[in-house]
Amino acid sequence: MPRWILSVVIVFLSLMTLMRLVFFFRFDPPGKAFSGSSMIMGLRFDLKFTCIMAVTILLLCSIPFMNPFKTYNAKKFWNILLTFVFFFALLFYTADYYHYDWLRQRLNASVFSYFQAEDAKISASMGVESYPLFTIFSLLALGTLAGSLILRKLLNHYQMQQVLDKRKGIGWYILFFLLFSLGVFGKFGQFNLRWSDAFTLSDNFKANMALNPFQSFFSTLRFRDTKPDVKTVRSFYPVIADYLNVQRKDSVNLNYERDYTYQQTNTPPNVILVICESFCMFRSSMGGNPYNTTPYFNDLCKKGVFYDRCFTPSFPTARGVWATITGIPDVLGDNNRTASRNPEVVNQQTIINNLNGYEKYYFIGGDPSWANIKGVLMNNIDSLHLYSQDDFKAAKLNVWGIDDKNLLLESARILAEPHRPFFAIIQTADNHRPYTIPAEDLKVFKKVDYPKDSVLKYGFEDINQLNAFRYADFCFQQFIEAAQKERYFDNTIFVFVGDHGLAGDASAMYPKSWSNQSLVREHVPLLFYSPKLLQPKQIRTVCSQLDIMPSIATLLNMSYSNNSMGQSLFDTTLHKPKSAFIIDHEARTIGMVTDDYFYQKNTKTGKIDFVSVTNNDAVPKNLQTDNIKDKLGVLTDAYYMTSKYLLFNNKRKGTNHKQE
Repeated sequence: MPRWILSVVIVFLSLMTLMRLVFFFRFDPPGKAFSGSSMIMGLRFDLKFTCIMAVTILLLCSIPFMNPFKTYNAKKFWNILLTFVFFFALLFYTADYYHYDWLRQRLNASVFSYFQAEDAKISASMGVESYPLFTIFSLLALGTLAGSLILRKLLNHYQMQQVLDKRKGIGWYILFFLLFSLGVFGKFGQFNLRWSDAFTLSDNFKANMALNPFQSFFSTLRFRDTKPDVKTVRSFYPVIADYLNVQRKDSVNLNYERDYTYQQTNTPPNVILVICESFCMFRSSMGGNPYNTTPYFNDLCKKGVFYDRCFTPSFPTARGVWATITGIPDVLGDNNRTASRNPEVVNQQTIINNLNGYEKYYFIGGDPSWANIKGVLMNNIDSLHLYSQDDFKAAKLNVWGIDDKNLLLESARILAEPHRPFFAIIQTADNHRPYTIPAEDLKVFKKVDYPKDSVLKYGFEDINQLNAFRYADFCFQQFIEAAQKERYFDNTIFVFVGDHGLAGDASAMYPKSWSNQSLVREHVPLLFYSPKLLQPKQIRTVCSQLDIMPSIATLLNMSYSNNSMGQSLFDTTLHKPKSAFIIDHEARTIGMVTDDYFYQKNTKTGKIDFVSVTNNDAVPKNLQTDNIKDKLGVLTDAYYMTSKYLLFNNKRKGTNHKQE
C-alpha cells in the first residue's frame, strides 16, 4: 500500500510540474531565462501538498474498511475520491492560470470578492466574453478522465503485486509515514516551508513561478476580509494628501508618491539601523525610570538627535519591522495575521532601494523565516546580504538564536570589510522571554535584585525582565565601543529604535492615559547618533517609526521617492504633522496621538476616548477641544483606510497593479 500511495504522489507531482512549465512558457517576461531554482523551490511546495494528501491517505487506510487492499468497497471509494481530487487540482490550476493572466497574481482568496452579489453578474459576463469557457471545461473533463484512468490502473497494478509479510509491511508503513511527514514540513530547520521562502529568490516572477495555487490561495484565505473600500479611501484623499504633503495630487488615480531631490556628498555616510527588541521608553533611563536601566544609552541620547515622543504604529515585532522597512503601518487583520504573512502584500516599495551605491545588510541572530519576514526582506531589498544564526561564529543561545552582544559585535566586524558605503539593519532579540543572559557576560554584567512590589511599581513584570532590559544597555555599550575602533565609525550614522513598546503600569512616571490607553505599548526611543555628523539635540514633538527611512534618506542627501505614510524628520521644507497613528489589533482600536492629546476609537463598538497625554485632568469640553477631537477623528479614519489601501498598492516599480 505505501508504494501505491507513493505512485499517487508522483502522479500529482507530475501534474503540478507540468502546470508550472506551462506557467513559465506562457508568462515569462521577455529575456528572462528559465529558472532551475524556481523549479526546485516549486517542487518543494508541490511535495508539501502532495505529502499532506499522502499522510491523509495513509492514516485513513490504517482503518481496515478504508483500505483498498482489504475491501472492494474501499477500492471503489478511493477511485472516486482520487478522481475528484484530480479534478479539483486541475480546476485550481486552471483558475490560477487565468487569474494570473488577468491580474498578474497567483490565485488568492480575493477571488471570493468576484462572487459577491453585486459583482457576480459582471464577473460571469467578463469570463464568458474574455475566455473560451467551452474549450476550458472540455479540457478539464478530458484531463480528469485521463487522470482517473491512470490512478485506477495504478491501484489495480499494486493490488496484483505480491503482498508483503506483516512485519515487513509495518516497517514500510512507518518508513513512508516518516518520509511523507518530512515532506509536509518541507525543510530542515526551526520553521516549516512557507510561501515566503519563494520570495527569497529575489525576483518577483521567479517567486510567483515557484508558488502553486494551493500555497497562495490558502495562505491568503484568512486575509480575505482585509481589502480596503476604494470609494472610502478616495473620499479621504484630500485629508491625507495634505497631511503627507503630496506634490502631484490626483484623487482619481490615488497618487501618494512624493519625490525629493538632494545633492549627494562625495563621501556618503554609512548607516547602521538597530531595531531593538521591546525597547519601551517608560522602562528606560530616558523615560525617567528610577532604576536607571539604560545609563549608557541615555548618555548616547545626550550626544545625538533624540526623539523622546516616538511611537510605533502597532505591536508586535513583525509589525514593527514591517513599518520600519516599508513606512506603512500594518493594519491588516488580528494579531496573528500580520502583513508579512500575507502573500498578496509581500511585494512592497521601500526607500532602502533608493540608496544607490550602498551595500545593504540585514543581521538577525535567529531564523529569518520567523513571521515570513525573510520573504519580505529578500523580495523587496535589492542585493541584500542577509546574515542569520547559521552565519555567525557564536553558538545559538536560545529559541531566538545567538545572543545580542555577539550579534552586534560580529555585525560590527563584518561591516568593517566593505569598501563601498553600507546600509545595515541589525535586529536584536534578547530583551524578550526567556530573558537569557549568556554565562560569559555575567562575569562583567552584574544582575540586580529588588523587591517584587518595587519592580512592579516601576513597570516590570519581574526581576528577570528588568535585568534583560539592563542587559540590552550593556550590549549597546559593547557594540558602540567596538564600532569606535573601526574606520567607518566617524562617517556612520547610527539609528536606534524600539520595534515596539510593552504594556504595563507607567503611572509612577507618566500620566494615567499612557497606561490606561496602552500608549506605553507603542512608545519607544528614537536616536540618530553620529558625533562627527550630527549636532546633539533633544526633540519632544511626536513622531513615528514610519518616519525613519525618509529621515535617513534626507540625512544622506539621497534623492528618493516616497510612497509611504512616513515623512522625513530632517527636511525643514516639509510641513510635518505632529501626530502619530496607532492601531491595537487585539483591542480593535485605532487612534492618533499628538503632543497634547490621544484620540482612540474602537472599530468594533464605536466607543471613543479623547484624553490628555500631559496630565491626569479630563479634557475640558469647549469649542477648541471639540474641534481638535473632530479633526483627529477624521484623520484617524483617513489614515487607517489609506494605510490599508497602500499595503495593496505600494508595489515595487515595474510591478504596480491597482487593487480596486
